[in-house]
Amino acid sequence: MEQEQGNLLENINSPADLKKLSINQLEQVCDELRQYIIDVVSSNPGHFGASLGVVELTVALHYAYNTPYDQLVWDVGHQAYGHKILTGRRDNFNTNRKYKGLSGFPKRKESEYDSFGVGHSSTSISAALGMAIAAKIKNEDDRKIVAVIGDGAMTGGMAFEALNNAGGENADMLVILNDNNMAIDPSVGGLNKYLLNISTSNTYNRFKHDVWEGLGKLDGLGKKTRKFIQKNQHALKNIIFKENTLFEAFNFRYFGPVDGHDVVYLTKLLNDLKDIPGPKLLHVITQKGKGFELAEKHQTKFHAPGIFDKETGEIFSCDCTINQAPKFQNVFGDTLVELAEMNEKIVGITPAMPTGCSMNKMIAQMPDRAFDVGIAEQHAVTFSAGLATQGMVPFCNIYSTFMQRAYDQVIHDVAIQNLHVIFCLDRGGLVGEDGPTHHGTFDIAYMRCVPNMVVAAPMDEIDLRNLMYTAQLEENAMPFSIRYPRGCGIIPDWKKPFEKIEIGKGRKLTDGTDVAILTIGKTGIFAIDSIKKLAAKGISAAHYDLRFVKPLDEELLLEVFENFENIITVEDGTIKGGFGSAVLEFMIDRGYSRKIRVLGVPDRFIEHGTIEDLYKECGIDADGITEAAVQIMEKHSSQLI
Repeated sequence: MEQEQGNLLENINSPADLKKLSINQLEQVCDELRQYIIDVVSSNPGHFGASLGVVELTVALHYAYNTPYDQLVWDVGHQAYGHKILTGRRDNFNTNRKYKGLSGFPKRKESEYDSFGVGHSSTSISAALGMAIAAKIKNEDDRKIVAVIGDGAMTGGMAFEALNNAGGENADMLVILNDNNMAIDPSVGGLNKYLLNISTSNTYNRFKHDVWEGLGKLDGLGKKTRKFIQKNQHALKNIIFKENTLFEAFNFRYFGPVDGHDVVYLTKLLNDLKDIPGPKLLHVITQKGKGFELAEKHQTKFHAPGIFDKETGEIFSCDCTINQAPKFQNVFGDTLVELAEMNEKIVGITPAMPTGCSMNKMIAQMPDRAFDVGIAEQHAVTFSAGLATQGMVPFCNIYSTFMQRAYDQVIHDVAIQNLHVIFCLDRGGLVGEDGPTHHGTFDIAYMRCVPNMVVAAPMDEIDLRNLMYTAQLEENAMPFSIRYPRGCGIIPDWKKPFEKIEIGKGRKLTDGTDVAILTIGKTGIFAIDSIKKLAAKGISAAHYDLRFVKPLDEELLLEVFENFENIITVEDGTIKGGFGSAVLEFMIDRGYSRKIRVLGVPDRFIEHGTIEDLYKECGIDADGITEAAVQIMEKHSSQLI
């Protein structure tokens, strides 16, 4: 589908082209940019609402600042589509998130305008501070540094660590707080209430509006006074609130809140702020999904809606091809509610992903036992640990890629104390179009080296359900990690009675004589298809689903090593230190010598694309397993001759 670019937008190939326009043309640029994002994303799925909400802010920033010399740092990256389009990537924006195409996030090697690569939240202020200090050391006094952070990302502790450091350093930088009361789900916590207090203060906003409008009617003195108020707005707010704002306590000069959809005013304000030295924070009020009515009304749904009709807003939902099998996340959400009804000690914790991980189901039904703690993975883990010390059984659900941020807490606060915290790692393995910042490829390796930790991965929905049941049993009161993939499973009729799985016990699914294929998690599904392909080639393959990486099923492995010369391990995770490594360690410890081929994610960062493309690239799809088995058998045959 061809997308219209608009009369002004089609001639903007860089911010330099944008600056050729008059300030009064910027509203039209915003309209064209917003419509172009709608046109492209409706047919090429990606993050939607966040970028619509910052169209005016994006245009104003590139108009006011000298990018890329001036450094613009986006937090998370969901909001950077307009930025990409204005910085030379308009004509290939339709490749966004596609295999070998543009990344869905800012990426340094993609463009000089992407000053910092992002995918996880709450990093922008720290990165911007580093750039500001570097500019100071290099005597680049004319270089401006801007961080754009959302109110959801501001709930991450790292953002406050950076504010504290930047204020102490008196760094010359601007932090723009994009306040739309939304992350993916509605923002939560005390900070959210505080920002809402500021942005809705009738006393302050009415006073500011009346004074501002009055000054605008005066020539000369009025305009000078307006400019003075812009530069000293914090003093005005202090008089009204009779206290400093939170940000001024960090030594940041606070400006706002201002309308984030008035591009002309924003542009003028940003130009004024450039002249003010030191750390500054501009509080901008925006609406997520701005300009697309359904995205404004249903902000969580349109965060990343998939393909949708840009005229009607109808979302064409995921069509799981195998008899309408459910998504793994929904199996988790429904099962957690069932278990919580059976066990009053169970509580749920998620760091700002209740819809993404389906804990919203428990939050809706048991709000006193399920907690969204904001974008704060470290806190989520230690909060879970505190609950566990009091006999509760926390299910701490965090995407695999985000669990990396709380690794210290996993070790120190949970594992060392051997606490009964159940980590449910959603999006384990390759996740597709979100790319390297979101792939969950390291959790098997980083969890299996932690003492006291059980590490498990279900192959299907029933396995996930039973592992969750097993993990919450009092007899298994230990740290327990269950990782499962993004997307749909294979079993429509998955709601079976719970069955306890013996810790560390795998299963043989298929008998064979030529080669043994050992799998963990979802890769077992690929192995099933591969075994059929191998049978057609005259190769008999046995299939063992280990279920547990730690502890390993040594009895099952002894059977494998006693009966097979040729062994293949398959995992949807990094080869280095992963499941295959564990099997190799077992072989060495037991004194065996066998031909083992380890399949998994190679020692490099895998880019974005469809999950199918990425499985193929890594050689862990059915064809890749089949090829590896044929090769190992050919090598074996040649050595026998």
